[in-house]
Amino acid sequence: MPILIEGQRPLRGEVTIGGAKNAALPIIAASLLTADEILLENVPYIEDIRTLVKVLHSLGVAARFEGPNVLRIKATRISRSVLPRDLAQQMRASFLIVGPLLARFGHARAPHPGGCAIGSRPVSVDLKGFETMGADVQTDESDYIISSPRLQGHKLYLDYPSHTGTENLLMAACLAEGTTLIENASIEPEITDLASFLCAMGARIHGAGTNTIRVDGAGRLHGAVYRIMPDRMEAGTFALAAAITGGRVAMDGRVGRWMGALTDKLRYAGATVRNEGDVYEITGPEKLMPADIQTYPYPGFPTDLQAPFTAVMTQAQGNSSIHETMFEGRLQYVSELARMGARIDVSGSGRTAMVHGPTALQGAEVCALDIRSGAAMILAALAAEGNTTISNVGFIDRGYEDICAKLAALGARVKQNEEARHDCPFEDGRDPIEWGMVPFAVGAR
Repeated sequence: MPILIEGQRPLRGEVTIGGAKNAALPIIAASLLTADEILLENVPYIEDIRTLVKVLHSLGVAARFEGPNVLRIKATRISRSVLPRDLAQQMRASFLIVGPLLARFGHARAPHPGGCAIGSRPVSVDLKGFETMGADVQTDESDYIISSPRLQGHKLYLDYPSHTGTENLLMAACLAEGTTLIENASIEPEITDLASFLCAMGARIHGAGTNTIRVDGAGRLHGAVYRIMPDRMEAGTFALAAAITGGRVAMDGRVGRWMGALTDKLRYAGATVRNEGDVYEITGPEKLMPADIQTYPYPGFPTDLQAPFTAVMTQAQGNSSIHETMFEGRLQYVSELARMGARIDVSGSGRTAMVHGPTALQGAEVCALDIRSGAAMILAALAAEGNTTISNVGFIDRGYEDICAKLAALGARVKQNEEARHDCPFEDGRDPIEWGMVPFAVGAR
């Protein structure tokens, strides 16, 4: 069911930022590297996490939420190493299961991953790395079939710093024989969080957070308790919400260390940003100034905040240039902002937009086309005169937990019918997979 927002109310107060989606997904996948129990805290209860938990269940893994944002996983017994097509094609992160399965069981079969339709996102980096480590990679009409008796440590040079490729190869290298060097690795903070979790399991990793990561393979990994880092994309979304409404929003200061590019642009646009040890606080200006952005891997301006930033620039006093360098289809949402009165010109290449501000946005019926464009629609609705209805909110649920409740607590007039929310199949203690009742997969280590 749609989200309904009555606009032009400044947001004020403190918001709790949940665990990082882009850290939790690979960390959940990494739990397959051990037969021991894993307890993860600060796991965002969002649709993508629920989908990945269903993927684990399909493999025979015991996994359940045991309280708010606490996920227990035990992959002692795994019955198969084939990813279910219907679930795997719902999101790209499903392919993160392949590295751990290959490392621990010597075999994995997966369809081409799906997810948001924002452009081509191949898994060539992952596959090339697996082959270099000694795996045999075959394809049929729809699947990748990958096998190796045991992966061998090797020097890997990534064609580009793919975060999914870095994560998959990092996980696979933990149980490989010998030493693996991953060069041109992604330096995203979520990679560092994954490496910290793997080290808590007994992995030997050096250089995470730099473009060269060394992994000394281990014979086995053990269980661990770990807390997921805060979500810098959720934090950025609420920071931009403060800017577009002329409000003031504060959050836990720990997230500030990863917000450098956004902080710089917010200040350039006239917002006041207080980035101290215990608080990250954004105060929107009386008049927003135009600011140009160009997306780039961390520490550059994140592509996941490009759409929300564009929504904010519709209120700036002048023209702003938005250049998307990473995904060719990521500006499709511009037509939805135009329904609200935004004046945005997109270049013939589809990668650059010129936002002409300020625009008196009007409430309208709009649609979320992907996770982050859905966030952009919410921000535009907060600034618009009148009521806005946002449909296709399943995309928003994939990346944001309780966003309507959090906005309402900050003073927004927002509601979503209860029918649109998801019931947790794990909260009451019932587990679709009884612990320890599924046989070991052949070749488990």
